[in-house]
Amino acid sequence: MAFPRPKPTTMETLAMERANPSFNVRKMSVAMHGSERALILKEKFMAEIARHPAFKLSDIHDLSKDELRERTMEKFASMVYFVTNESIETFQLRMQLIGIADPSFWTRFGVAYGLFLGALRSGATPNQLSYWIDKGVLGLNGVIGCFAMTELAHGSNVAGLETTATFDRGSDEFIIHTPHLGATKWWIGGAASTATHAAVFAQMIIDGKKHGVKTFVTQLRDTKTFTLMPGVNIGDIGKKMGRDGIDNGYIQFTYVRVPRAHMLMKHTQVSRDGVVTDPPLAQLAYGALLGGRTSMVTDSSNSAKKALTVAVRYAAVRRQFASGKNQLETQILDYPIHQRRLMPLVAQAIAIGFTGLRLTAMYEDMTQTLDAMEPSDPNLNDILDKLKETHATSAGLKAFSTWACLDTIDKCRQSCGGHGYSAYSNFPLMYADFAVQCTWEGDNTILSLQAGRSLVGAWGGAVKGKKLAPGVAYLNDSSLISAKSDSSLSLADIQRAWNCVAYNVIKKAAEEYVALLKSGKSKDEAMETCSQSRFIAAKIHTTGYIFRLFKEAVEEMQDNEESKTLRMIAKLYGLWQIEEQQGYFLKYGYYNAQQMDKVQASVDALCAEARAVAIPLIDSFALSDHIINSPLGRWDGSVYESYFAQVQAANPLPKEHPYFTRLIKPLLERTNEDMEDPGTAMGLEDELREIAEERKGE
Repeated sequence: MAFPRPKPTTMETLAMERANPSFNVRKMSVAMHGSERALILKEKFMAEIARHPAFKLSDIHDLSKDELRERTMEKFASMVYFVTNESIETFQLRMQLIGIADPSFWTRFGVAYGLFLGALRSGATPNQLSYWIDKGVLGLNGVIGCFAMTELAHGSNVAGLETTATFDRGSDEFIIHTPHLGATKWWIGGAASTATHAAVFAQMIIDGKKHGVKTFVTQLRDTKTFTLMPGVNIGDIGKKMGRDGIDNGYIQFTYVRVPRAHMLMKHTQVSRDGVVTDPPLAQLAYGALLGGRTSMVTDSSNSAKKALTVAVRYAAVRRQFASGKNQLETQILDYPIHQRRLMPLVAQAIAIGFTGLRLTAMYEDMTQTLDAMEPSDPNLNDILDKLKETHATSAGLKAFSTWACLDTIDKCRQSCGGHGYSAYSNFPLMYADFAVQCTWEGDNTILSLQAGRSLVGAWGGAVKGKKLAPGVAYLNDSSLISAKSDSSLSLADIQRAWNCVAYNVIKKAAEEYVALLKSGKSKDEAMETCSQSRFIAAKIHTTGYIFRLFKEAVEEMQDNEESKTLRMIAKLYGLWQIEEQQGYFLKYGYYNAQQMDKVQASVDALCAEARAVAIPLIDSFALSDHIINSPLGRWDGSVYESYFAQVQAANPLPKEHPYFTRLIKPLLERTNEDMEDPGTAMGLEDELREIAEERKGE
């Protein structure tokens, strides 16, 4: 007599998934992190915060807004030690991990160090920077900063900010003022409860003339009593969609005076007599934006990997429906449609991760070049062209990477079925916390259009025979206009496909722009009218750029099982995105209908190939159980046991029902009163019969 096979436990299932991987997981993880040092540091950081009481995450779903803010502040003291004792590179890696574990704290701490201190580093003269460091900016012992840029009526349009800074020559002071409600500083992280000073962005006015938006360090609170300074009005903007650990507030200034020396004067200087000296290279202001955008590309990859770690592990242990003669229910990761749901997203997260690594290296190189550059540098124009191109590319990468990550988090949630809707899956918090990335540091659509504007400009340069910067150099290749696939679907063929279609969509946007100019529209009107074509150009160019950087990274690797797997992943990413945007590839004739069918079949096959190594691949993301904070993605596969234990611990039944006596008991014990029928009470039916009989007798 044959007995049915015992069903393996979820833990046994995950152990089987890890048996005999085709590549070395450790080596793969080193490749994804850029170096063994970076991986070792990440593991060290994960161990440290797992034992730190302030970084407890298991109860985070049940804390109130005020409790979250207090816990955010608890973390500050420990991080201050590291920021003052670690190298910038090491501390940036630490904060990269913190950003995945606790986005609220990452943002609040980043406001103080990344934005406020960043504003000082990029905008202050050396003596000004030394002054503020002596005041306690680094150790938060004297100054806790915030970044007062956005206003109630202005966000992306920084040049249109309406807070004013009017120079008073008599007192050698600037008067910071909020002229109307729309100029109220809004969304200012740290303003509501914790900041003592702000880097205030305001229109500088001297002798009635506006000189553009400059930055002024303005004290908000007395550092001893924490009372508001005269003329400063601050409030809390309340509960948000996510990141409730950040005390976002509003600030209004009523004729607040600050010394002229509190204006950051690295680029623009104002003398005691009110004489303004503008920078010789205004384009250098671009450089300050690149760091934030670069970190957001990396964060998009890391946050997507966090969501995918949960979804893929859950898909490997969750069984639903037996198929054919199989006595066991099928792992949902074995269903082709589920592979289609998750494997391309894994490829995308890895592709963006490698892009982030290379973008970071480019940013560091660019920063060093800019710091050393003089106006007389013979390579000045080439450097500025590269800066503009990197600035535009980073805008597109920020937009499309953050959109991709937000989409990934929600698709991962849906792929986990009903359990994904539970707060304890961590998907709801992940989504709510990440959603803001699509609108802050520049709304994604606006940034996409900025990237599209730059591409139109690059096309104009290519037409004139100008040699373009590396990121857009393919626009110098006119043969791309009618390129055709060789049907190999190789990495080289995929790269040429993206170059061809990007060339054509940029050409279309540029020609639309030129035609609009010829029709009599101004440059700004023409740019706005061709917005959709600019957006498409940015989207195609950026996706192709991500593919190219990923392809270059894996092709530079030593030929081994890890690089072989990553080549497969690169191919999956490139072809899946071609399938997603297939209309453009058919429109411009790079692929015909039959070849596009081959693309679909290849994506199917690559998803199955990726599924075979899915768990080892996910393991190489190197995210601890503490960091992912989801029982559905437990490393050991104890999904249901962990889920049940967390729900039970977080939701104990009260000894006495909180509202039985007041609400439920009266409902259960109510009596149904007999409702009197008005017709019966009136004797109406008898009366009507009498009336009818009287009519018969008439």
